[in-house]
Amino acid sequence: MNAAARRAPPGGLPQQVRIVGGRFKRSTLPVLDRPGLRPTPQRVRETLFNWLGQDLGGWTCLDAFAGTGALGFEAASRGAASVLMLEHDPALVAALRAARVRLKAEAVAIERADAVAWMRAGAHAPFTLVLLDPPFDAPQVLAAALEAAAHLVAPDGFIYVEAGTPLAVAPAGFALWRHDRAGAVSFHLLRRNSNG
Repeated sequence: MNAAARRAPPGGLPQQVRIVGGRFKRSTLPVLDRPGLRPTPQRVRETLFNWLGQDLGGWTCLDAFAGTGALGFEAASRGAASVLMLEHDPALVAALRAARVRLKAEAVAIERADAVAWMRAGAHAPFTLVLLDPPFDAPQVLAAALEAAAHLVAPDGFIYVEAGTPLAVAPAGFALWRHDRAGAVSFHLLRRNSNG
């Protein structure tokens, strides 16, 4: 799910998030009041894209639990060749599609789908970067998503994982490349071994 530019009111979500870098820098995305939606903090997104580098030219990206779309739009803003956003909630899908049109984000595609089932189907070209930010209150979803995502990553590609607790172990063929914590958010960047 993704990003926060304004401080949330006590006990509530911000009403919008702001893209922090690239072509869409300073553009805002709405944050709908939906169950399980928890925007990725701005500081976390800044750190992630410092790790990855600011130019994602030629990258193919999957934002598997898109939510507000902030992670996926950040990738597109930095030149990713394609960004596929998966989201199950129809209201969030509609908001993502509206944002795509408003930003003229031609590299972005949005699909209404159950992310884990979609990734398990497996008949997809490999991605340079898979973004995983499932609801924190469903650790079994994260475990299933991580297992499914591992088969979709190109050699030397990455999986970004956001969770309420640190990852205990990386999937086979991956190494924990970077990790940090910001408040309640533990975030990790896993890199696939070249021969993995």
